Amino acid sequence: MENSKQPSFLHSVICFGGIIGMIITGLIVFSVPIHVIILIAIIWSTFHSKYLGYSFQSIKTAMNKGIEHGLSAMYIFILIGVVIAAYLESGTITSIVYYSLDLISPTVFLPASLLICSFMSLAVGTSWGTVGTAGVILIGVGSAMGVPLPIVAGAVVSGATFGDKLSPVSDTTNLAAVSAGTDLYKHINSMLYTTIPTYILCLILFGFVGMQYSADTVSREGVEAFQAAIASNFVVSIWSLLPLIVLLVLSLRKAPAEVAMVSSVVAAFILAIFQQDRIIVDFLTSLQTGFSADTGHAGLNTLVNRGGIMSMMETLSMTLFALALGGVLENGGFLKALLSGLLDRIKSVLSLMFATMCTGILACCSMGESYISIIVTSQLFKKKYQEMNLKPFMLSRSVEESTTMSSPLIPWSTAGAFYFGAMGIPVLDYLPYTFLNLLNPIVSLIMTFFGIAVFKEFTQKSEPKHRPETITSS
Repeated sequence: MENSKQPSFLHSVICFGGIIGMIITGLIVFSVPIHVIILIAIIWSTFHSKYLGYSFQSIKTAMNKGIEHGLSAMYIFILIGVVIAAYLESGTITSIVYYSLDLISPTVFLPASLLICSFMSLAVGTSWGTVGTAGVILIGVGSAMGVPLPIVAGAVVSGATFGDKLSPVSDTTNLAAVSAGTDLYKHINSMLYTTIPTYILCLILFGFVGMQYSADTVSREGVEAFQAAIASNFVVSIWSLLPLIVLLVLSLRKAPAEVAMVSSVVAAFILAIFQQDRIIVDFLTSLQTGFSADTGHAGLNTLVNRGGIMSMMETLSMTLFALALGGVLENGGFLKALLSGLLDRIKSVLSLMFATMCTGILACCSMGESYISIIVTSQLFKKKYQEMNLKPFMLSRSVEESTTMSSPLIPWSTAGAFYFGAMGIPVLDYLPYTFLNLLNPIVSLIMTFFGIAVFKEFTQKSEPKHRPETITSS
């Protein structure tokens, strides 16, 4: 039987501090590839686990379990690459870009992008599907309009995260409610108090930024040249929307994501053969290597030469590394030991929520995956929320406002890696413009400081502050 021990607080600080130092120094200072940094971090955490008495076999098993948590995401990774290639073959993406250039003015493009992605992610419950479809299309539209692509990506990610956080069919929303021990709709209702004010602020910010790109500053000749290049290389038709409609309808009918995506690819295949006159072998090849064409227009080449299974391999491999690292850290109990001394010192609701959010972000940074981070953070703080007489949805809200919000901002997380693979915009480039993700935790803490939307269990001694009628005692 393995004779292992739990790490001390100091040991955990050294372990986590080393990993954070590697990432900051390697990624920002020396521009070392993130794969190499995460590999070194795995070796570092393995040595620390060995010091605690864990055998190499148990450490390897922990790595495997960490990867197992993200296996469902791997299927989505691969299928998104297939969907993007199929949509390019069928003319779906280029047709939507063509029509959008006539319908959306540069001035309102950024807030419109936020709204489009918000409605889509809220309806289908997946930020990944939103970024992989609507996000790719909006990147193309923004490129044609001359709007900086990191800002467009920031609007896309903000909108996609909004729906992922609030949709009743979102996996992270359901997982946070279950992990905290609260009702799903009580959890969603509680998040509205902090998310809606933040969202309004984001619309204002994107509107203000978008005002810099009016019809006067954007060359109409450039837009027309982009449209002409599309029309000369693809058949532009309203029928090209069919694959996207299939995806949306099946998603709204609660079909598994994999089923909806494959069905959408089949619809794209039919259009590619009969409308775009593509050869079957060429279509199938593009699903592997991505769509490839020289359109004679540099901007259009950037939009269409992408997709395919191989385009997602770098993302997939980085995710595997990050999940393996998370497995080692979770198995060794480093995060739990790091917080054990902190929990006893928490006396106020504000400090509790701040500690919860910091832990959620730290968990996402170290484990590279929001699902595990949601579960671990909820487990660590559930008892403390009960001791402080707070309703369970206060915990689930704090967990989501740290894990779901921060995951897309971490380059080596599953979400960050996926968004980079789908849109082609590095995480650190779009990070400053993800206004919803950056501001939501801050707004939540400010409201807590003033006692707004703080809900306690009903007692005879005190009434909960700002207690909403739609939320009853758990």
